[in-house]
Amino acid sequence: MRTVNRSAQLPVVVGVDGSDHSLRALDRAVGEAVLRGAPLKILCGASAHRFAPDGAPGTSGAPGAVDASGEAEGAATADTADEERRRALARQARQTAESAAERARESAPGLEVEPSAVDENAVAALVRAGSRAALTVVGTRGHGGFTGLLLGSVSLRVAAHIEGPLMVVRGDNERPRHTVVVGVEYGTDTDAARYGFEEAERRAAALLVLHAWELPVHPGVMVPPPTRVLEEIAEEQARYEESVPMDAVAGLREAYPNVDARAETVYAGPGHALVEASAAADLVVLAAHRRHRLFGMRLGPVTHAVLHHAHCPVVLVPTAA
Repeated sequence: MRTVNRSAQLPVVVGVDGSDHSLRALDRAVGEAVLRGAPLKILCGASAHRFAPDGAPGTSGAPGAVDASGEAEGAATADTADEERRRALARQARQTAESAAERARESAPGLEVEPSAVDENAVAALVRAGSRAALTVVGTRGHGGFTGLLLGSVSLRVAAHIEGPLMVVRGDNERPRHTVVVGVEYGTDTDAARYGFEEAERRAAALLVLHAWELPVHPGVMVPPPTRVLEEIAEEQARYEESVPMDAVAGLREAYPNVDARAETVYAGPGHALVEASAAADLVVLAAHRRHRLFGMRLGPVTHAVLHHAHCPVVLVPTAA
């Protein structure tokens, strides 16, 4: 086992909003911090609400025409009311962060915990903190400053832009499986493979490095190639696909001799294969290939499928496209 310099450990970061899902993420983040001997940083954001103007339906202000001086006075009053509401939201964020910190300290006495209420949107806060974190942890959904941290736009934007590993806490596996699964798309996905080895060693778990593939289907092709040609193409492709996980783990077995690791290639849809493998895993690690699209960086369909359907937490390791 490697010697860890705890004073040099980057923190584990977790986003909370007081929801049950975020508390589940918090509990997982506490465990991850303890495993690493790392401090825990808890972030809670004050929601950026758009407040209804005074005089609008459902507000206390009375509608009606006012003169210029009345307009100015009304604007000042509205600004004051908005500021008071923002302060109230900031107080709520601080209380949520402090409550989460108290829960973390009770769960892991001696753990260094830093609660922080931030006045910025969830994406910016988590991406910023994640650039200086060993791991960033989020839940599947919420209701406050960190709403929708998996299936909504917030989590997907965090995953598309964060510079460090991101754990999404989800799934229904209740008991330990003592297995870590790494999904690799290319033989160059060594960062994800290395992360998987580290996690397996940290948890004293077995490691499965999994690559799944299917021959492409070309709809609209009226005259398929001769059977022998198809067989040759399939055989050549299969040889390449078999090499992918082996290339990804090259040199890592020697670097992590205590990890019981195996590389496997299966002929199946990658999303389906990884979700199926997650049923027997404590953690799934994915090489998150972020690709430029018309509206910015986006994750691929396999990553989306695993995030939506995995039976255990998922860690995305940023990887160049």
